[in-house]
Amino acid sequence: MSKLIGKIGKKIYLSDNNYGVYLFKVKENDISDGYNNKTITITGYFYDLSEDLECSLIGTMTKHNKYGEQFNVESYQKIIPEDKNSIVKFFTSELFKGIGESKALKIYEELGDKAIDKIREDRSVLDKVKSLTIKNKETIVNKLNELNESSDTILSLTDIGFNVKDASIIYKHFKERTIEVVNNNIYELFYEIDKMTFNKVDGIARKNNINKDDERRVKAGIVYSMILLSSEKGDTYSSYEEIYKTLKIVINYQIEFDYFDDILNSLLKNEKIYELENKNYQLKIFNKADKTIVKRITYLNNKEDVIYKSNLDKKISDYERKADLFYDEKQKLAIKNAFLKNILIITGGPGTGKTTIIKSIVSIYENIYGSLDEVALLAPTGRASKRIMEATNEVASTIHRFLKWNKDTDKFQVNEYNKSNVKLVIIDEFSMVDTCLFESLLNGLRYDTRIILVGDYNQLPSVKAGNVLKDLIESEMFPVIKLDRLYRQSEDSNIISLAYDINHSEIDYSLFNKNKDLMFYKADSINIKETLKKIALDYKKLDYHDFQIMAPIYKTLNGIDNLNKLMQELFNPKNKSKNEIVIYDVLYREGDKVLQLQNMPDDNVYNGDIGIITEIDNIRKEVIVDYDGNIVTFTSSTFNNFTLGYVISIHKSQGSEFKTVLIPILKEYGRMLYQKLIYTAVTRSKQKLILVGEKEAFDFSVMNDRNETRKTNLKDKIKERYANIK
Repeated sequence: MSKLIGKIGKKIYLSDNNYGVYLFKVKENDISDGYNNKTITITGYFYDLSEDLECSLIGTMTKHNKYGEQFNVESYQKIIPEDKNSIVKFFTSELFKGIGESKALKIYEELGDKAIDKIREDRSVLDKVKSLTIKNKETIVNKLNELNESSDTILSLTDIGFNVKDASIIYKHFKERTIEVVNNNIYELFYEIDKMTFNKVDGIARKNNINKDDERRVKAGIVYSMILLSSEKGDTYSSYEEIYKTLKIVINYQIEFDYFDDILNSLLKNEKIYELENKNYQLKIFNKADKTIVKRITYLNNKEDVIYKSNLDKKISDYERKADLFYDEKQKLAIKNAFLKNILIITGGPGTGKTTIIKSIVSIYENIYGSLDEVALLAPTGRASKRIMEATNEVASTIHRFLKWNKDTDKFQVNEYNKSNVKLVIIDEFSMVDTCLFESLLNGLRYDTRIILVGDYNQLPSVKAGNVLKDLIESEMFPVIKLDRLYRQSEDSNIISLAYDINHSEIDYSLFNKNKDLMFYKADSINIKETLKKIALDYKKLDYHDFQIMAPIYKTLNGIDNLNKLMQELFNPKNKSKNEIVIYDVLYREGDKVLQLQNMPDDNVYNGDIGIITEIDNIRKEVIVDYDGNIVTFTSSTFNNFTLGYVISIHKSQGSEFKTVLIPILKEYGRMLYQKLIYTAVTRSKQKLILVGEKEAFDFSVMNDRNETRKTNLKDKIKERYANIK
């Protein structure tokens, strides 16, 4: 570690979580005389810095591939100014609003080099400076106290084990209460700050002599156990037994049942968790989300239907003629209800015309109202939103982008305090929307915004907790149009027939290998790689969006990770003209197909997007990816946001469609072989589906309906509300 002393210069960047980039004029250092009087770039986590503030920095001088030489700050201390020039600049900085240069000079003239110490010791000395108003004096005293307090507090937090980044985040949240909170119950950091994980806080607590069975630790452990259960299973509540078993793993200690009961009751009293029937318990976040959803959608559902002066039947007939379409009665009812109902659910399997109906609704709405300015077309993923755009030729967005998600704070800028003015929202692929995301969307909409939910609830549910579409439909309280007539199936197509068979736990092997659209090739775990290579070779020249391999699991011999290496050799073999880079033990080269793993709204790229690596710069350590003309540059801090995309998980394929889909299916995939997963995989294919593997594995997956066990109680809360209304 090295030490620099000098002055803060211009602020270049400061994120919401206090990560900053500043210029810094070096006065003294222990690295080299060459740095003295030199202005350098410093990076790190800072709180309340201002230009011309003197600081002592501890850190490391590094060389960034893109931005050059930087000093990475591990810790810092503000130095009290003690000369005329420094004191005047200090008081005229952005920290002290309303104090100009003339007032700052008066302060120095009256109080001298020790002005700051004198003010801290006795605020009344400011009364000697006649030009200062009462507000000026309050500003100076309060800011000096805060600066002193923040430095001392951050130093105290680093002393017990937090790094400067975390200490800054903690202080920003609790301010003057920080030390009191940490001393009384350090686990409040876990409860109140998203970035403070249980393991991080618990590790520091244990190092500072918190007992294994300390009540505060066990309480936090129970909440964390419920978070883990929700994350792993997608449940919005957990049973008594599940929580108790998970708690033992989380805190590495088994407590007595009586003690466990006492702490559960204490958490209930503090409303950190809620008790449901049959000794089931729900986290506050899901209880609040469920209540919001129930309140908002029942309000919409109970509103009187919209009255139109336009003849909707005629509008639909006119559109049919214009688009050369013919709707069946259910499709007409879906389109008509989209204009009459305040909330509507349209559900159906592949090929039943869901996308066509969205297109019709949008077109007729524009015909009636003259524009779509007050309509939002949304989807959970980037690929799904692009599909709506392609179908309607209108602007569509991910839900996160519509709500203006801030990646630094993980908060939405469109929320209950800053609502959108749209009057109609259409959400496609709604089966992928989780409980908390739907709550956030409802919070960002006006109370009377009409909502149309479109999706196939036989697909995989959301990755995060909840099963919203299924719960809404099964509550039987809302208008639901179930589309069941197939339109995307020609006489020689068997893919959709297979999808419907899977949905009914049936297998008709006569569908396979009858036509080229649906094939099954036998292979076992030993020879499947060679079989996959032979088949994939025929599709090597296809556009990367048109051909996709997907598998159920990442690990195992024939999992996604190993198959990606295999397909990389086939589709993009080593070439002297192509640069390569190794990231987390994975080799990438120019020309590789990659899958986006995280939302990056600032770059307009989202989880599930697929692109091609166009350039790898090993000097700057940059990887440049082309996502359908959207060029995104990745650096070391964002390398974990993408992975090879020759083979993707079935979960990641949701919201996407491909002309040709190739799916390996083997017994070694074990617990990941189940009906809803294979149904989702099959329905990603538009023109051709190829299954390769063991029929026993396919049989097992079709008959295995274990996916129905997700525990949610949104449906029950909806029914309970309507029962109370009656």
